[in-house]
Amino acid sequence: MPGPEAAASVAFAIDHASKHYGNVCALDGLSLDFPTGTTTALIGSSGSGKSTALRLLLGLEWPDRGQVRIDGEVLRPAHVLALRQRVGYVIQEGGLFPHLSALGNLALLPRHLGWDMARIRARAGALADFAHLPRAALERYPAELSGGQRQRVALIRALMPDPDALLLDEPLGALDPIVRHELQEELKSIFDELGKTVILVTHDLAEAAWFAERLVLMRRGKVVQDGRYEDLRDHPADTFAERFVKAQRRLPEAAR
Repeated sequence: MPGPEAAASVAFAIDHASKHYGNVCALDGLSLDFPTGTTTALIGSSGSGKSTALRLLLGLEWPDRGQVRIDGEVLRPAHVLALRQRVGYVIQEGGLFPHLSALGNLALLPRHLGWDMARIRARAGALADFAHLPRAALERYPAELSGGQRQRVALIRALMPDPDALLLDEPLGALDPIVRHELQEELKSIFDELGKTVILVTHDLAEAAWFAERLVLMRRGKVVQDGRYEDLRDHPADTFAERFVKAQRRLPEAAR
């Protein structure tokens, strides 16, 4: 891993958290622990609460009841700025600012932290090599980049301050199948090399199983099943878990 010395991973926990948006219940007494250095995939159908759970961990949303703990300490509004300097966050389609070059997007947090431009360029260049992004792409604007390049820039932006953890919300959902497969391979290698706490949200069971040993299947703001892919496949906890696994479409068998 290029750049600053390795940072320690961070442990997250959600304790009996409930969250409502009007009459809609997004989380219903959810409790989950994410130990340091582990990779976990939150899976489920749209509206299951998986993205809301991720946003709670970053202090982008707050529970109506319950709490979030970071390294055992209850997360409070006063802690959020420091937390966001420790945690990289990647969303679908990257969330890049269109009026800034790729390098300008990468420089936002480092400049806030007091880095000079020479240090920013050095770190960005090293991470571009690490993520297989041509260095020339750093001078381009998001509209001038391919979808895969924009997603690489978003990942690099999350990695710029050498965070203790990565939270990723459907980071590959908008990409075409070839680019998505390529980035899945590269992200898996990056996760393995970093050794940090990683929490990934996806609706794709195959993608979840590729990235993480631990899969958490959610429905209506609750955990349906928590374990390995093999457990979910071979011993589904209920009929919903069974249907979720069966709903993953497979290619038709070749005619004989």
